[in-house]
Amino acid sequence: MWFTGGKNTIEHANAANFNTLVAQSSVPVLVDFYADWCGPCRALAPILEQLAQEVNGVRIVKVNVDQAPTLAAQYRVSAIPTLILFDQGRPVQRITGLASKEDLKRLLALD
Repeated sequence: MWFTGGKNTIEHANAANFNTLVAQSSVPVLVDFYADWCGPCRALAPILEQLAQEVNGVRIVKVNVDQAPTLAAQYRVSAIPTLILFDQGRPVQRITGLASKEDLKRLLALD
């Protein structure tokens, strides 16, 4: 359904633009809560880049928990990486820890 050769770029969100990028998005948004110092987060980054190239109709947004601790607290992110899928501004799915591209494609198959 969404896997038809997307050419999306990953956007970075902070407290100032999170509402616009995620809560008010007309398409589902996969948010990656990460930190630069986190090894599994760095391992996940190229997987998300590949996913962004392959997926249409989904926005991928990254939130650095060190730069946006209030967002991390608001969504109860206690371990990183944490991926939360938002649909119509509401969190609907969550994966904590390193996920494979296949895991993420299954997560996005919202039919």
